[in-house]
Formats: sequence, C-alpha cells, structure tokens
Amino acid sequence: MQPVNSAAATATDTPVFDKSDLGQVVLVFQGGGALGAYQAGVFQALQEAGVEPDWVIGTSIGAINAALVAGNAPENRLPRLREFWRRMTHSPLLQAAGLTPGFGAYAANALTVVSGLTGFFRPNPWAFLGMHTPLGSELAGYYSTNPLEETLTELIDPDLLNAGKPRLTVGAAKVQTGEMVYFDSRETPLSVRHVMASGALPPAFPAVRIDGDLYWDGGILSNTPVEAVFDDNPRRSGIVFAVHVWSPNGPEPDSIWKVLSRQKDLQYSSRAASHIARQKQIHRLRHVISQLADQLPEAARASPEIRDLAGYGCLTRVHVVRLLAPPLEREDHAKDIDFSPSGVRARWDAGYLDTVRVLAQAPWTAPFDPAEGFLLHEAAAGQMISKP
Repeated sequence: MQPVNSAAATATDTPVFDKSDLGQVVLVFQGGGALGAYQAGVFQALQEAGVEPDWVIGTSIGAINAALVAGNAPENRLPRLREFWRRMTHSPLLQAAGLTPGFGAYAANALTVVSGLTGFFRPNPWAFLGMHTPLGSELAGYYSTNPLEETLTELIDPDLLNAGKPRLTVGAAKVQTGEMVYFDSRETPLSVRHVMASGALPPAFPAVRIDGDLYWDGGILSNTPVEAVFDDNPRRSGIVFAVHVWSPNGPEPDSIWKVLSRQKDLQYSSRAASHIARQKQIHRLRHVISQLADQLPEAARASPEIRDLAGYGCLTRVHVVRLLAPPLEREDHAKDIDFSPSGVRARWDAGYLDTVRVLAQAPWTAPFDPAEGFLLHEAAAGQMISKP
C-alpha cells in the first residue's frame, strides 16, 4: 500500500520543526471504521518527515491506529499499520466488481455486513435468535470481536504499549453511567482489551468489561478526543495533529440518501468546532491571568492566596493542525464500512498526500499574536478523490 504519486510528493527525512521550541508532538485520531485508513497515511508522512509523536490519542479505529503506533518500536510501526490494514480489506477479487462504477463499494459493504472481516469481527449467530434474547452483557452484539483481539495481540507488543514512548490514551464510554473515560498509559497499564473497549460500537459490537465495568465505543459520547490534550495536567506546550475523518462542513442534502450521509458526518464530527472555540478562549484567559500576575508587586505575588489564583494562568502554547479527510467519489452513509481494497488505499493515499502538503506549508511558523495560547491551523483537505 504505497502512496500514489510518491515520487512527486515524498516526505523528507529531516525533522520539519524543532521540538525544543514547539514542545510535545501529539497525534489525535477520530473514530470512523474504514475511514481510519486516512490516519495511517497521515502517520506514514509524519514518520518519513522525522516527526516522532510523544503522545497518541484515539477513539474507536483511531484508538486501534494509536495503539499500533504506541505498541511497536519506531521501525515496526508503519509495517504493523500496513499489516493491520491489509487484514482489514476484502479479497482483491472485489476489484473486478469495481469495473462497474460504484458497484465495488456496494459489494464490499454488503460482504462486510453479511460475513464481517476476517481479522476484525464475525457474525454472532446467537444475536439472530431475537432482539429480546438474553445473551449476556459481553455477548450482546450482532458480531463477535474475538478476531480483532487475536489480530491486535499479534501486532502489538504489550510492554511497548505501556512504555510511554509514546504515551497512549484511548477513549471509551462507561455503559452504566454514561461517562467518557480516557484510559491513559501514564496513569494505568493498558492492554488490548482497553483498545477494544474504545471500539465497541453498539449494537454491532458487544461491550468490553474493564475492571468490573462495561465500556462501549467512546465515539458515542465524544468521537474527537482532542479534549484529552486540552484538559491534561500539567499543561504543556506542543503541536497537535488532529486527524478528522468526518467532515463538519458539507452541502445541503437533497435526498434521503444524502441526508443519511450528512447526518452521520455531523454526529461523528463530534462538535469539534465548539471544542476548539472554547479552548481558544480558555487559553487566552490563562495567558491574561499570567500577564496580570506579573504586574503585581513581588510581595503580593508571594502570598498563598495570590499564588493559588495565579496558578490558573499559564504561558503554554498549543498549535493545533487540523487535517480533514476529503470525500471519496460516490461515497455514502456506509463509507465507514467500505473496506474494499480500493477504498482503503485511496484514503491512505489521501492522508499521506495531505500531510506532506501541510508539512511543506509549516503553518506553525507564521507570525502570531503572542497573547494567544491556542493557535488553530486548518489544513485544507484535498479535492474529492477517485478510487484507484
């Protein structure tokens, strides 16, 4: 799975920025099923450019991609991502069906629904006894994800997963309370089960039990886990590559078919714009507090009360580079189960080329207001792409 036009868009082996100046490098991956191939392309371009992450955060398929990065040595990360996505694609024989425009995707999607994916999930026959049949909390789903557990166990080194190089965070929804929980390798040892909990999307997949509690896919509460970076303590300066696979912007839908697709985009883009607006305001206030505290007499700054108040301020600065996956030609509301070889390859290529483009532009080097603690750089997505 090599990027298209790689000769014309090859990333460099020389680091594109000085981490000692910008701070930590964070990768944030949304959930989105087959759309997650775009994230793998993003990672390929970053690795080729010498950009090594300090922290990877993900939900659902984003958690799986993040775990494949964190759970392998640098030289094995890209090969393991390639192997995972190779296993996530249907037989190349479906490519022959693709000779009829649009039919290849329909065939692949139908095959996914009927038979699952060999290395990911398979139908749960007990689920078809009826919707009221008691199956047990950890079996109540239309599919079994045992194949995914086997795949991840084979492709992820559990020691590296928890080594903190990079730190790994995966988001999941606690079933009983509706809380968004972020499992963090800095706080607790993580396993493949934590990653699976982050991707247990109901009613397709059953909940996963962790330390006595049941968890579902974090995407049902917050599919854009960038909030984990903003709420981290202690706060650190850094550059965040937020990789979005669901578009918050789109045309007015004029058919039921397009309504279904647009509804899904809005549901899983997960209020990213409002999160960003809130963080810009909060970071600016933190800078203002720090600047005001510096204006106080030294004696006043030494008092415990003033120190506590001044602690709400900080001068950290976060650059957020938002990469947004472009649409595929003729894609629809079932795009997240399009595991056709051509669909996966097209999205991987798009992620690679978009990232090469933004690294060349280096928007974080542009002049900015020093009072700003949060700087958003919108990386324009490529145009609608055709499947190869």
